[in-house]
Amino acid sequence: MSPAANAPGAEPLLTEVRGEVLVITLHRPEAKNAATLRMAELMAEALDRLDADPALQAAVLTGAGGTFCAGMDLKAFVQGERPRVEGRGFLALTERPPAKPLIAAVEGHALAGGFETVLACDLVVAGRGARFGLPEVKRGLVAAAGGLLLLPRVTHRAVALEMILTGDMYDAEFGRANGFVNRVVEDGQALTAAVELAERIARNGPLALAASKRVIEASADWPAHERFARQKEFIDPVFDSEDAREGARAFAEKRPPRWTGR
Repeated sequence: MSPAANAPGAEPLLTEVRGEVLVITLHRPEAKNAATLRMAELMAEALDRLDADPALQAAVLTGAGGTFCAGMDLKAFVQGERPRVEGRGFLALTERPPAKPLIAAVEGHALAGGFETVLACDLVVAGRGARFGLPEVKRGLVAAAGGLLLLPRVTHRAVALEMILTGDMYDAEFGRANGFVNRVVEDGQALTAAVELAERIARNGPLALAASKRVIEASADWPAHERFARQKEFIDPVFDSEDAREGARAFAEKRPPRWTGR
């Protein structure tokens, strides 16, 4: 694993390439990976790399030291710093997620901005002991980095209101039962399981992956009578692509497809 930039081991975010998967690690274990502006800047670089590199098909986001992220660094906040990038949101993610699939691998706590970061990911794998929460109201703040907007979209309104208004923590099984955790694994296995899931995704056609994610995101506010017509803008180029023809050939010839992204 290597720092996303500059001196080895000194940066608060690390990246590692595992085949076609980019592993991104929040790396301030001494502070429960509390988010800083520098971490957000490095996250922007990592996500730009993910989307720009054709050799990368998916990413996994995790935290060092047995915890995911405790939210923003409150000491830095008091001094006027916020861990966000303009136009991209908290940790350069919550307002503008990457085009390629991003999986959160959660151990320990994912609280406040840390949970909002999880909610901005496409899939979530959690250790059994993971805990999720939006405690902002306990500090006189609000979950403005996406919690108020994203949580009601991935779970029931009543569940979202309970979590937001109490500020309490909830376990991984609660998350799975209420739609914001995909898989629960034994503690210490979240990263391994998330990378395996990312590798399964990465084996599929890159154009198909990108179009599928885009339609799911964009169609949330499409009028029902326009949905099939509007998705054509995204899916017709996929059906017309060389990759689509390669997928059919590979199936007929009983071999793995060789994707080109064209």
